[in-house]
Amino acid sequence: MTKQFTAWIQAAPMALVLLAFLVAPIVMIAIVSFWGATEYSIYPAFQFDNYEFLFRSPVTYTVFFNTFKYAAITWAFTLVIGFTVAYFLAFEVRSLKWQIALFLLCTIPFWTSNIIRMISWIPFLGRNGLANSTLISWGVIDEPVEWLLFSDFSVILAFVHLYTLFMVVPIFNSMMRIDRSLIEAARDGGASAWQTLRHVIIPLCKPGIMIGTIFVSTLVMGDFITVRFMSGSQRANVGRLISNDISLLQYPSASATAVVLLVAVLIVIALLLRLVDIRKEL
Repeated sequence: MTKQFTAWIQAAPMALVLLAFLVAPIVMIAIVSFWGATEYSIYPAFQFDNYEFLFRSPVTYTVFFNTFKYAAITWAFTLVIGFTVAYFLAFEVRSLKWQIALFLLCTIPFWTSNIIRMISWIPFLGRNGLANSTLISWGVIDEPVEWLLFSDFSVILAFVHLYTLFMVVPIFNSMMRIDRSLIEAARDGGASAWQTLRHVIIPLCKPGIMIGTIFVSTLVMGDFITVRFMSGSQRANVGRLISNDISLLQYPSASATAVVLLVAVLIVIALLLRLVDIRKEL
């Protein structure tokens, strides 16, 4: 009993921090989502008008579809790039010093603001930007390509640039934990490089892949600044929908949208956690 009480006392400060900064704000958002609003004020109430309007609007389904589309496509690209980079660092680079140096090199973009890294693509992808100028000078195209900027392409490109490292780190961590004798045993057994990758490395990296998937998916689904700038305000996701409601002081509507997004994200995470036990990585 004494040990249990001591453990509870030790855990109490962290529990209070989580309660104050995580649980309480979410509960408040859920409460406000049932309130009413006029053009100039909000008032406490218990009504489902915000959710009813949300689910009856066709815009909602379009915006949520765009959000999941961005998350899925970004996940696919970050997984391929992240797995390739992690594999190179873990298995091709033999020196620990070079592993550390190259890994730190991957983190250099994070030394600057996300917004700066995102906006840096605009002069590169613009109509008169470096990409179009280079393609024209090479004779690949005759006139500037319009879809490079302010399109789904530019939005996804920025997402991949911003969040690939969140896939690299957990996969690299999983690969570094793999017993190298298992790989040697596979090679001694006559397995090809592809067979070793498919039957040994990938299965042992599933927890890292799942953690990276959760990071990338949740970050993309909650991001709205990237969509706004890189699409030229021509595209929208759930984050932008919430931001627009807040700018109009429609806090109950924004809260309802946030609650639905939170539930959707939790469902996605719950499904992912049923596939792989990530406690091995924690």
